Amino acid sequence: MATLQDSRDKNVLGGDLKCCCKSPLTGFYRNGYCQTGPTDFGRHVVCAQVTAEFLEFSKARGNDLSTPQPAYQFPGLKPGDKWCLCAARWQEAKDAGMAPLVDLSATHVSALEVINLDALIPHALPGQFSPEEE
Repeated sequence: MATLQDSRDKNVLGGDLKCCCKSPLTGFYRNGYCQTGPTDFGRHVVCAQVTAEFLEFSKARGNDLSTPQPAYQFPGLKPGDKWCLCAARWQEAKDAGMAPLVDLSATHVSALEVINLDALIPHALPGQFSPEEE
Protein backbone atom coordinates (compact mmCIF):
# COMPACT_ATOMS: atom_id res chain seq x y z
CA MET A 1 0.00 0.00 0.00
CA ALA A 2 1.45 3.33 -1.01
CA THR A 3 1.63 6.11 1.53
CA LEU A 4 0.92 9.74 0.93
CA GLN A 5 4.54 10.55 1.69
CA ASP A 6 5.88 12.98 -0.83
CA SER A 7 9.54 12.97 -1.76
CA ARG A 8 9.53 16.68 -0.91
CA ASP A 9 8.58 16.02 2.73
CA LYS A 10 11.50 17.05 4.91
CA ASN A 11 12.12 16.88 8.62
CA VAL A 12 13.21 19.73 10.89
CA LEU A 13 16.87 18.80 10.34
CA GLY A 14 16.55 19.08 6.54
CA GLY A 15 16.60 15.35 5.81
CA ASP A 16 13.88 13.12 4.42
CA LEU A 17 10.88 12.77 6.73
CA LYS A 18 11.01 9.43 8.54
CA CYS A 19 8.07 7.37 9.77
CA CYS A 20 6.91 8.36 13.26
CA CYS A 21 4.92 5.27 14.23
CA LYS A 22 2.83 2.53 12.64
CA SER A 23 1.61 1.00 15.92
CA PRO A 24 -0.40 2.84 16.98
CA LEU A 25 -0.91 4.21 13.47
CA THR A 26 -0.37 7.94 13.72
CA GLY A 27 -0.38 11.01 11.51
CA PHE A 28 -3.14 13.23 10.21
CA TYR A 29 -3.42 10.89 7.22
CA ARG A 30 -3.00 7.77 9.44
CA ASN A 31 -0.05 6.58 7.38
CA GLY A 32 2.58 6.70 10.14
CA TYR A 33 4.06 10.03 9.01
CA CYS A 34 3.67 13.48 10.59
CA GLN A 35 2.65 15.09 7.34
CA THR A 36 0.26 17.96 6.95
CA GLY A 37 -2.00 19.41 4.31
CA PRO A 38 -4.64 22.06 3.73
CA THR A 39 -7.29 20.30 5.84
CA ASP A 40 -4.98 19.68 8.82
CA PHE A 41 -5.91 22.77 10.81
CA GLY A 42 -4.16 21.46 13.93
CA ARG A 43 -0.92 20.87 12.03
CA HIS A 44 -0.11 17.38 13.40
CA VAL A 45 3.60 17.53 12.58
CA VAL A 46 5.58 16.90 15.79
CA CYS A 47 6.55 13.26 16.31
CA ALA A 48 6.60 12.92 20.09
CA GLN A 49 7.09 10.05 22.50
CA VAL A 50 4.30 10.71 24.96
CA THR A 51 4.67 10.54 28.72
CA ALA A 52 2.08 10.07 31.46
CA GLU A 53 2.58 13.72 32.41
CA PHE A 54 1.97 14.91 28.87
CA LEU A 55 -1.12 12.72 28.49
CA GLU A 56 -2.57 14.24 31.69
CA PHE A 57 -1.62 17.73 30.50
CA SER A 58 -3.36 17.17 27.16
CA LYS A 59 -6.45 15.67 28.81
CA ALA A 60 -6.70 18.68 31.14
CA ARG A 61 -6.76 20.90 28.06
CA GLY A 62 -9.63 18.98 26.48
CA ASN A 63 -7.74 16.50 24.29
CA ASP A 64 -7.91 13.05 25.91
CA LEU A 65 -5.31 10.97 24.07
CA SER A 66 -5.26 8.10 26.56
CA THR A 67 -8.86 6.86 26.34
CA PRO A 68 -9.58 4.43 23.48
CA GLN A 69 -12.10 5.65 20.90
CA PRO A 70 -13.09 2.53 18.93
CA ALA A 71 -15.44 4.48 16.66
CA TYR A 72 -12.36 6.30 15.31
CA GLN A 73 -10.10 3.22 15.41
CA PHE A 74 -8.08 4.99 18.10
CA PRO A 75 -6.57 2.63 20.68
CA GLY A 76 -5.69 5.31 23.23
CA LEU A 77 -2.08 6.18 23.93
CA LYS A 78 0.11 4.98 26.77
CA PRO A 79 3.44 6.38 27.95
CA GLY A 80 6.18 5.53 25.48
CA ASP A 81 3.94 5.57 22.40
CA LYS A 82 4.93 7.86 19.55
CA TRP A 83 2.27 10.16 18.15
CA CYS A 84 2.05 13.08 15.73
CA LEU A 85 1.11 16.02 17.93
CA CYS A 86 -0.20 19.42 16.96
CA ALA A 87 2.73 21.83 16.86
CA ALA A 88 0.88 24.42 18.96
CA ARG A 89 -0.01 21.81 21.64
CA TRP A 90 3.64 20.69 21.86
CA GLN A 91 4.71 24.34 22.25
CA GLU A 92 2.03 24.85 24.91
CA ALA A 93 3.30 21.76 26.77
CA LYS A 94 6.88 23.03 26.50
CA ASP A 95 5.88 26.39 27.95
CA ALA A 96 4.24 24.51 30.86
CA GLY A 97 7.30 22.30 31.41
CA MET A 98 5.46 19.17 30.17
CA ALA A 99 6.86 18.71 26.65
CA PRO A 100 7.50 15.11 25.63
CA LEU A 101 10.62 14.04 23.79
CA VAL A 102 10.63 14.51 20.02
CA ASP A 103 11.84 12.36 17.13
CA LEU A 104 13.46 15.09 15.04
CA SER A 105 13.87 12.85 11.99
CA ALA A 106 10.10 12.23 11.94
CA THR A 107 9.01 15.80 12.77
CA HIS A 108 7.86 17.67 9.67
CA VAL A 109 9.75 20.82 8.70
CA SER A 110 6.52 22.83 8.87
CA ALA A 111 6.71 22.51 12.67
CA LEU A 112 9.33 25.25 12.45
CA GLU A 113 6.57 27.69 11.49
CA VAL A 114 5.27 27.31 15.07
CA ILE A 115 8.23 26.04 17.12
CA ASN A 116 11.83 27.24 17.06
CA LEU A 117 14.36 24.50 16.29
CA ASP A 118 16.34 25.63 19.33
CA ALA A 119 13.31 24.67 21.45
CA LEU A 120 13.03 21.21 19.86
CA ILE A 121 16.69 20.18 20.07
CA PRO A 122 16.87 19.89 23.89
CA HIS A 123 13.82 17.60 23.68
CA ALA A 124 15.26 15.27 21.03
CA LEU A 125 15.13 11.55 21.71
CA PRO A 126 18.43 10.33 23.20
CA GLY A 127 21.16 9.69 20.64
CA GLN A 128 19.36 11.59 17.91
CA PHE A 129 21.17 14.90 18.04
CA SER A 130 24.49 16.01 19.41
CA PRO A 131 25.95 19.54 19.56
CA GLU A 132 28.72 18.47 17.13
CA GLU A 133 26.05 18.19 14.40
CA GLU A 134 25.21 21.90 14.55
